[in-house]
Amino acid sequence: MHLTLATAITSLPFFVAATPQRVKQGGTAIPLSKRSSLVNGDKSINFEAVNSHVASTRAKILRGLDIFEKNTGASHPSAVKRARKRASGGLPLDPFEFGNLWFGTVTVGTPPQIYTVLFDTGSSDFLLPGVDCDASCDGHTLHDPASSSTSVNLDQPFVMEFGSGDSAFGQQYKDNVTIVGLTATDQTFGVASHYSRGFRREWFIADGVMGMAFQSISEFNQNPVFQTLVTQGQTDEPVFAFNFVEPRFELYLGGTNPHMYIGDFSYTRVTEVGYWQVNMDNVVVNGEVFLTNVNSIIDTGSELIHGLPGDVAAFYEAIGGVPVPNNSEFYTFPCDDVPSVSFTFSGTSFPILAESLIFGTVDSESIECYGAIIVGSDPYWIVGTAFLENVYTVFDVVNERVGFAMLA
Repeated sequence: MHLTLATAITSLPFFVAATPQRVKQGGTAIPLSKRSSLVNGDKSINFEAVNSHVASTRAKILRGLDIFEKNTGASHPSAVKRARKRASGGLPLDPFEFGNLWFGTVTVGTPPQIYTVLFDTGSSDFLLPGVDCDASCDGHTLHDPASSSTSVNLDQPFVMEFGSGDSAFGQQYKDNVTIVGLTATDQTFGVASHYSRGFRREWFIADGVMGMAFQSISEFNQNPVFQTLVTQGQTDEPVFAFNFVEPRFELYLGGTNPHMYIGDFSYTRVTEVGYWQVNMDNVVVNGEVFLTNVNSIIDTGSELIHGLPGDVAAFYEAIGGVPVPNNSEFYTFPCDDVPSVSFTFSGTSFPILAESLIFGTVDSESIECYGAIIVGSDPYWIVGTAFLENVYTVFDVVNERVGFAMLA
């Protein structure tokens, strides 16, 4: 039986709407820092980092499909659809790497130990490097469970596969996790004794990852940290929100920041609880509806927008783009002829700025630009920060919906 967080929290109202709605504005702000390893200083692309980032995003999503089946006993509907198409060939996956990091500070244990973490809506587990970790954790702040009087060793090992035989592994613990004064008591998380190569300090500046999706794709099959905060009554509202626009990158817990957006939110219901998976009404290109009913995952851990191969090929054909030789995921188009593109959710259209659609240039002298919409794989579009930096985004864990509003 599928038990939602809304079912568990009977004292909170269950409300779903596809029309614009307001959210209470209480809550706590967490400043975010940004670091990208995908684009060089001259705006050209670091393809070694990009290819790893693209592959890792796909590996993360595919791993979630497998975990969903392990946790629920049923195949994820999208995994069933994908299985029908696997005979056409598989995609080799490289180690997990986050190219564009949006990270903030949390504390763990008693007394509190301070760590930086990536806040990732495309996964559900909280992972830190441990003091007994090998050289793969060098440069990170290491967690010592023995130094916390509230730490509990669950005697449960974990292994997280990240493709190409690479993995992170360690032990599961429970302890108190605090984010700007909000404490999740007895939170389950992983303490790694080995990190995957993608977590090397030169690529991954944060110490760990805090997943913010749903329990059904948790490797530990436990509540993610934010859901624990909600069930323990720590938040004003069961929502969190992101602003990815300079000068104030921010994660807001327990409400929304009224200074960051204007108007009301347009909400779209999560179609399958696991990821923040929603239906995009349409993609509009140069004033014409290009795609409709797009199955999408809203993923703060991805810098790019990944579309289905046929969709992306048709998109660039329509705007005069051409595929990049020897790199089948990317297309280029003239830098001085950026198309007008918008995504529509629940009847509201949200334009994407030209600078968001340009991921980088071919080289420092080039007039050709790489597009931020790239070739993904079935069965989803993965909507990353190339779109999210154009909107203020709220995630509602009880009503299982995502809302977008115009930026202030």
